[in-house]
Amino acid sequence: MHESDSIVIIPTYNEKENIENIIRAVFSLENKPTDAEHPGKCFHILIIDDGSPDGTAQIVKRLMAEEFSDRLFMIERSGKLGLGTAYIAGFKWALERDYQYVFEMDADFSHDPNDLARLYAACAEEGYDISIGSRYVSGVNVVNWPMGRVLMSYFASKYVRFVTGFNIHDTTAGFKCYRRRVLETIELDKIRFKGYAFQIEMKFTAYKIGFRIKEVPVIFVNRREGTSKMSGGIFGEAFFGVMRLRWDGWTRRYPKMS
Repeated sequence: MHESDSIVIIPTYNEKENIENIIRAVFSLENKPTDAEHPGKCFHILIIDDGSPDGTAQIVKRLMAEEFSDRLFMIERSGKLGLGTAYIAGFKWALERDYQYVFEMDADFSHDPNDLARLYAACAEEGYDISIGSRYVSGVNVVNWPMGRVLMSYFASKYVRFVTGFNIHDTTAGFKCYRRRVLETIELDKIRFKGYAFQIEMKFTAYKIGFRIKEVPVIFVNRREGTSKMSGGIFGEAFFGVMRLRWDGWTRRYPKMS
C-alpha cells in the first residue's frame, strides 16, 4: 500500500505522448532521496481528462488496472470544460479524501517532476501555505520557448503585479503546492476564470486572505511532445480578468483564514 499525504493533479487533453511517462516519473520519486535527511517521497496522482479523443484516458486506465491501483486515480469529463474547472474538480476530490498537500502540474514535462519535492518542502517543512514553481523569481528560467511567448508570459506577470499590487514574480505559474487549509478556505465555487486567468485568481485570492506564499525557482522547459493548448483567447481572459481582480480587491469581502 502506497500511502501519501500528497496528491498531484494533472489535467489532460490529448496527452497520449506524455501521460504514461509523466505518471512513471512522479511515482519514481519514491525511490529518489534528495539528500540524507530527505528520503524519497511518495505522491499520488489524480488525472482530470477532458474527453481526450486520442486515447489518453485509456492509457491511464491501463496503468490503474495493471500497476498503480492504489495511487493513480482519474476523473473523466465529457469535453473541454476549461483548465480552471478541471482543477476545481480535482481540488474538491482531494478535499473529500485525507490529502494535506495538493499540487498542480502539467502533463507535458514543462514542469520537472523532481521539483515536486522542493515545493512540498516549502510547505511541509518551512511552513508556507502555497509554494509556486516560479520561472521569474531568479531571472527568466525558460528553455525552448519562442521569444515572443517568453516576452508575453514575462510581461503578463509584470502587468498583473502592476495592476493588482500583488508581489509575486510569476503570477501565471501553473506549478504549485497548496496546503489543505488554503483550498478549504477559498470559496472554490466563486472562482470565475477557466483559462490562464484561473492561475492568477487563485494566487490573488489566497494573498488577499492572508496566506503565506513562497516562490521556488524552477526551470520551465517547453513541451517536446504533443500540442500546446495556449490561445489568444486565454491571454485575453487574463488581461481583462486582472482588472476585475483589482476591483474585487477593493470591494469584495474575502473569507477569513481557517
